[in-house]
Amino acid sequence: MKFLFSLSRIPRVIIHNLTLTRDDLLTERLQCAQEGREMSLLEEDFERLAELDLEDPHSQSLAQSLLDKTLTAPLRSDYAFVEPSDLEGIRALRPADPLTLPMLSLSITQLEEKLHGGWVGRAIGCLLGKPVEGWDRERMHGFLKAIGRFPLNDFFRYDLAPPQLREQYRLSPEGAFADRVSCMPEDDDLNYTVLNMAILKRHGLTFTPSDVASFWLESLPIQRTYTAERVAYRNLCNLIPPPLSAHYRNPYREWIGAQIRADFWGYAAAGDPALAAELAWRDACVSHVKNGIYGAMWAAAMVAAAFVTDDIPTIIRAGLAQIPRTSRLTDMLEGILEWKEVEVEYETAAYRVHEFWNEHRSHDWCHVISNAMVVAVGLLWGEGDYAKTICRAVQCCFDTDCNGATCGSILGVMLGRSALPSRWTDVINDTLQTGVTGYHRVSLSDLAQESLALLNRVREEKR
Repeated sequence: MKFLFSLSRIPRVIIHNLTLTRDDLLTERLQCAQEGREMSLLEEDFERLAELDLEDPHSQSLAQSLLDKTLTAPLRSDYAFVEPSDLEGIRALRPADPLTLPMLSLSITQLEEKLHGGWVGRAIGCLLGKPVEGWDRERMHGFLKAIGRFPLNDFFRYDLAPPQLREQYRLSPEGAFADRVSCMPEDDDLNYTVLNMAILKRHGLTFTPSDVASFWLESLPIQRTYTAERVAYRNLCNLIPPPLSAHYRNPYREWIGAQIRADFWGYAAAGDPALAAELAWRDACVSHVKNGIYGAMWAAAMVAAAFVTDDIPTIIRAGLAQIPRTSRLTDMLEGILEWKEVEVEYETAAYRVHEFWNEHRSHDWCHVISNAMVVAVGLLWGEGDYAKTICRAVQCCFDTDCNGATCGSILGVMLGRSALPSRWTDVINDTLQTGVTGYHRVSLSDLAQESLALLNRVREEKR
């Protein structure tokens, strides 16, 4: 039997998820310019496609051809950055002066305490930012001021807003506000943390990018993926393996997705930022390139460093020590470290991030560099205080749940579970819901114990 399909007969939601859209092309255009592509060779094609209906098969074909063209477009001769995606290329461009950290010398009890802190800290930071994901500063700060709770110092509360404010600030009754949860609800930020634990559990320390890709296809429904991960998933289904799965027709290749997947590699490589970064690379290169990869390596290395030092600038530099000194991400994060050194105020630092990045543009809102800058601001101006750190990260806006989760994870490891304030942790009852098979509802203490077993396995396999 012969089947004939056209885009007009396919449900619109499927078209949006699996074909190129105007937003995809806008993102690709911005991405090409930021990564130094010679735009004079591309602008005419972008302008022509902006006028076409991308639901038309011929226009869709032209859009796909343009993304193929951008993949091979040369870099500008005056481009100031060198940004490889391969692991050896990355290692060759790391800072010349090695960063020395204390050796890991924690007891089993202390390791479990820190791992439990990481899991709980990540969940709470994510929950804090989850209700306001997608909010800009005007909306978030306006809402907080209207209910008398600015600056942010507690969970967002639906029940504190009278009806007129609920309407004004478009508060959804289904929003994940802390006054209406009894556990940490499912979120991709925690799904990937659990998923990576399951990958290490199955494959051990020698897992490869292909193992990651296979695990996704087996255990992760495509509708639970977004942006770069969804493109990579589609590529894998079309038999495009890593690392090309991250490059091919992927406008989101430097977005935040790989960075939010990175924390577990830091848990598994406690005290060893270099190993944490390598494990993060093996995961990230399935879906991301360049700074998209560096953000994951940076985050994983910071988590690993938090097991052995409580000095925030040192933790941030432990992450930077694993990525190219010649990258845009390093350039921006070094700038934020300098702001803190010259005693710039928190509000000024947050404002400056918004000067660099337009929060009303999806590409800027979801890019790894903008959000890594927010994470650095939260960590530095949080000054080692858990609540202040996650609040200052979320109050910056951009990808609020992701940034709250990363900051919460690092502080949770650094401080340990027992040091996290009960007014924050009691809300979720040490319980997490996920979309990962075998972990649909699980206690965070159980995840900490499972992480400890895997950490010990990693230490044995390293010998």
